[in-house]
Amino acid sequence: MNVDRTEPGPSFRSFLGAPAARTFGAIPPPALVLLGIVSVQVGSALAKHLFSEVGSFGTVALRLLFAAAVLMLWWRPSLRMNRRAWTVVLGYGVVLGSMNLCFYLALARIPLGIAVTIEFLGPLAVALAGSRRWLDAFWALLAAGGVVLLMEGRGDLDLAGLLFALAAGTCWGLYILVGAALGRHTSEGHGLALGMAVAALVAVPFGVADSKTALLQPWVLMAGLGVSLLSSVIPYSLDLEALRRIPPRVFGILMSLEPAMAALIGLVVLQESLRLPQWIAVACVVAASAGAARGARPDIDQAA
Repeated sequence: MNVDRTEPGPSFRSFLGAPAARTFGAIPPPALVLLGIVSVQVGSALAKHLFSEVGSFGTVALRLLFAAAVLMLWWRPSLRMNRRAWTVVLGYGVVLGSMNLCFYLALARIPLGIAVTIEFLGPLAVALAGSRRWLDAFWALLAAGGVVLLMEGRGDLDLAGLLFALAAGTCWGLYILVGAALGRHTSEGHGLALGMAVAALVAVPFGVADSKTALLQPWVLMAGLGVSLLSSVIPYSLDLEALRRIPPRVFGILMSLEPAMAALIGLVVLQESLRLPQWIAVACVVAASAGAARGARPDIDQAA
């Protein structure tokens, strides 16, 4: 889940240490972004393997719980904040938790590539919000055409899964806006750590109610930790290192490759094949997202 990776957080050097930082610092920023995308989507594929054991709610609970634990231990944020900062942190955590719950519910019902492609409409809408350029209208129409193609010839697609993916995309759009406020009202990774803890509090009750003691199996806990590392800690680090060296707009263009990467990993890891119209649909959304990111207004660019 993947799309919560651009907020303030532990630096790449903080996580990996100086020797590793020097090694990975030699990697070009576009390669770092691509590695982050691969990490997130492999994490999603691994998460899907857990569904048969602990369900989508249980998997989300494990991912967010471990991510919160890592970030809270690392940053040890102070709870002494003003009311405005707490409001933003709570809103951020609720949106983050809801986004992950909706995305994993979608992932349990439809292929990874289709879920990510539909979810990507959320940040695309934010990038296009308020624009009066004809070119941006074209990107919106291109994305809409991609969604139509996505449904072409796939009457077997689960409607609830599509709606959950759309809900996740809506949450992703809100996440970008709330995340910008989080950066303004908190310092370093403290807001992220507290927000992740709130997200875990949102998701864990659903996971416990749905999966009960199945969550406590050692191999499930290890797999949950792996999902958390692949979907949160590693991509946070890679993306933040890339953002040190390239403009956010360029970063946004590179992130537009995520639906295509999700479709490829879904094919290779999960054997989820897409038909030709679906591949064309993914390409349409990728092109629309890249075009919108390239022409994004500076304020939106900073928020993303």
